[in-house]
Amino acid sequence: MPKKRSKTGVIAISALLLAGLTGCFAGGGQVAESGNGAGRIRLAMLQPPRSGLSPLSDDAFKLSRWQTAETLVVLDDLGEAKPALATGWQQVDQTSWRFTLRDGVEFHDGTSLTSAEVVASLSAAAKASPKPRILDGVELTAQADGLSGVIARTATPDPLLPQRLSSPQLAVFAATAYKEGGVVDPVNAGTGPYRLASVEGTSSARLDRFDRYWGEKAQADGVDVQFVPDGTARAAALRTGDADIVEAIPVGQVARIDPALVHEVPMPRTNTLYLNTAWGPFADPAVRAAARGAIDAGTIVDGVYEGRADKAAGLLGPALPWAADERSSAGYAANLATRVAATAVNGTPIRIGTFTDRAELPEVAVQLEQQLEAAGFTVEQDVREYQHIEADALAGKFDAFILSRATVLDSGDPVAYLYSDFSCAGSFNISQFCDPGVDEALAKAAGIPAGPERRAAIAAAESLILARDAAIPLLHERVIQGESGRVRNVERDPRERALITGKTGFTSSTGIASAPGAAG
Repeated sequence: MPKKRSKTGVIAISALLLAGLTGCFAGGGQVAESGNGAGRIRLAMLQPPRSGLSPLSDDAFKLSRWQTAETLVVLDDLGEAKPALATGWQQVDQTSWRFTLRDGVEFHDGTSLTSAEVVASLSAAAKASPKPRILDGVELTAQADGLSGVIARTATPDPLLPQRLSSPQLAVFAATAYKEGGVVDPVNAGTGPYRLASVEGTSSARLDRFDRYWGEKAQADGVDVQFVPDGTARAAALRTGDADIVEAIPVGQVARIDPALVHEVPMPRTNTLYLNTAWGPFADPAVRAAARGAIDAGTIVDGVYEGRADKAAGLLGPALPWAADERSSAGYAANLATRVAATAVNGTPIRIGTFTDRAELPEVAVQLEQQLEAAGFTVEQDVREYQHIEADALAGKFDAFILSRATVLDSGDPVAYLYSDFSCAGSFNISQFCDPGVDEALAKAAGIPAGPERRAAIAAAESLILARDAAIPLLHERVIQGESGRVRNVERDPRERALITGKTGFTSSTGIASAPGAAG
């Protein structure tokens, strides 16, 4: 097990990170200003790019949160599809939809949006290896229908295709973004109110206002982004005024920050212990049941999250309020009743992995180690930065893995997440789980239009996954977002798709600091 850092070492590292932050942002709590005085927003983000900001990876959500890349449609608060780069759509037949493109859209490189660029972007995503999660189990093709129309087709009926096309991983880029070897470079190639001007590896990015944006122009001159995995350093940047917006403040840092600057956002995000069902000790369902019985998630919620989270009753949390009602059905209870009885464990060795990018997860690992060892397991921990541990997790090199997982990140609907994580063909199947009954339940849910029947089918699939103990849901998170008193109209988005928008700006038109706590 890696040695724990001393408290002095942690403080020293955080101080160095904060010093670096101050050097890259406008220092001393002053807003970075340009010639017209509108000012630049300083943003400290949690995770650095994993794939060079490729929109075909999870980095797409950064591009979406910065409003530099856009999709054909967006989702409203209820998860319904609304116009974006497409002004309308209609279902042509069971497997085909026609999307009408918005006129007058210009890419950041000066070229115009036509059906050719949309087809190229969707085709690149469909042919990518690995595919974007939103396309797991989906065979998507696209063809132009004139200059302003696109026909999107799936191999089988897909009642949620418009919602699927809202995923940031299916954003539309200029032809110049697509390079040899399947590389997609989003610099100067999107359509949003902010232009991605440059990226400095995994340390920073610069966004400038795009004055020829098709919609309402951005209020700020631009955004200066710093990637700061250390939660203590991010929190300190907010306290000292070296950042205007801070993503994901650790629970343990909240007490040190002015309450007016802290905002809790309920998230469709579940902290889950994935169990390796294919090999190792947890290939035995009775051993998985023993682990489930040993875990007290309430202690973790109270001790690690200081009550700023919700104990999990299932994989889907309170951000989807219908999920709790569905669990009261007789069918849900009947599926859970098929769980295998727990066996006794006496020194069974297990290796648990997690990552440091979310500050609470190493503490969760400590709590789980204590609980599992009290039940008879012998636990070894492996804790690293996410970019250095993801490949091993997906390859099944751990007996168990603790992950903070968004459950409706892609389409606004949890079927994509359940398919990705728990189907035989899922691309994010950390549990190495494959069960024909679960696959059948997921296929049934995927084929039903949005509404009560679809929600019931989703709940049935969830109950089957839990009955097999492929994963143990621990808690549902609330993200803690920091906003200085200088900024207003920062998005607090449970889906983690929006953060900076064109309306995000300063409380004073000159960009000079206003009274603390004045954020909108």
